[in-house]
Amino acid sequence: MMWTRSVDRLAVSAVGLLSVMTAVALAGASPALAARADNIPPPVVESPTLPRVALSPRVLEMASEYRAYMRHAAAVKTHFENGQAIESSLADVEAYEPQQLIRGAVAYGAVIALQDPAFVAGVRVYAGNSAIRRDFADRIIADPNYITGMPGAATAANMIMSAMSQHGQRMAVLGGQIRAQAYEVQRAQAWSKTFVADREGRLARAKVVSTAPMTPVPDDVRELTAAVAGTDGFMARELPGATGTDPANPPFTPFVARSLAIAALASLGEGGEENETALESLLNDTTAGFCLNMSKLNLYQCLAVAKPYYEDMFCLGLHALADTGQCIAKAAGVTTASIEAATSVMAPTETVASRGRTSHKSRRPDGQ
Repeated sequence: MMWTRSVDRLAVSAVGLLSVMTAVALAGASPALAARADNIPPPVVESPTLPRVALSPRVLEMASEYRAYMRHAAAVKTHFENGQAIESSLADVEAYEPQQLIRGAVAYGAVIALQDPAFVAGVRVYAGNSAIRRDFADRIIADPNYITGMPGAATAANMIMSAMSQHGQRMAVLGGQIRAQAYEVQRAQAWSKTFVADREGRLARAKVVSTAPMTPVPDDVRELTAAVAGTDGFMARELPGATGTDPANPPFTPFVARSLAIAALASLGEGGEENETALESLLNDTTAGFCLNMSKLNLYQCLAVAKPYYEDMFCLGLHALADTGQCIAKAAGVTTASIEAATSVMAPTETVASRGRTSHKSRRPDGQ
C-alpha cells in the first residue's frame, strides 16, 4: 500500500483548519519560518484533487547515479590476493565526477525526505490553490532555506542526515579496514612490494574517470520513482535503522536545505520536468563539491608518489574511500567518531609520507 492517498487526506483535511489558524501557527513558529512565511496567505482549496507528488526524470536519474556509486563502493573487498585486485577496486571507487556525485546525493536526499509523511502533508496543504502553490514554489526556489522552518522539516532533515551518515560511515570504516590490511600485506605478501605496473598510466586513467559522467541505472530509477510515489518499506529496505522520526536540530547545512527544497517542490506538484531548470539549480552544493574536489586532488597526489601495491592500498583506503565518505557525511552536517577515526589513521609505512606529498594535513579534505 502506498501512503500518498493518506497523506493527501491529511493535507486536504488540514487546509480548513489551517485557513483559520495560519496567523496563530506562524506566530508560534520558529523565527526562520516566521520571517519567511508571514506573507503566505492561508491556503484556499480550488479542488480537493491535489497534484501528484512527482520528481523530474532527470533528478531521479541523478539520484540513481549516486545510489549506484554508493552500492559499488560498499562492495569493495578489504582483502586482496594480488596487485590487479587492488587496481581494479581503485578504478571502481575513483570513478566519479565530484560535482555530479554531490548533485546526485542532493537528489537522493530529496527522495529520502519524501519518505516522511508528516513533512509531505505539511507542504501539500499549499498545493490545493494554484496561485498559492506557485508562489510557495517560487519562494522555495529563491531560497532553499525557506522550507527548513516548515512543520515536519526537522524530522525529514533527520532522515536525510541519517542516510548520509550511514553512507559516509560505511565508506570511512571500509577505507580504514583497507589501510589496516595494507600493513598486513606489506609484512606478509611479497607481491605487495612489487611496483605498480604503468604508474603514469594508472594516474592518467584516474583523472579521466574522475571527469567522465556517470550514467543512470534503470533499475535504480524505477525503484526511486516508486519511492517518490510513496512505496511502503523503502526506507526499511534502503537504510535499515534510519527511519527514526526524531527532529534534527537546526540550522541545517545547505545540502540538507537543498534536499528538503526539492522534496517540497515534489510534494507541491511542482517538481516535474516543467521546473527542471529550477531543480537543477537547487542541486548545486558548492561547499560539498569543493570537499570532493580536494579528496580527488589528494588521491592524485597519493597515486603520483605511490610505487608498490601496498601503497596503492593506502591511497584507495584513505583518499578514494574514507575522504569521499567524510565529504558526504559532513555535507549533511554529520560528524561521528567513527568517521573522524577512519580519516586519522597514519600511512602503513613512512614511504609515502616521507616523500612529502601526503602529509596528515593534506589527507583532510575539509581542511581540519
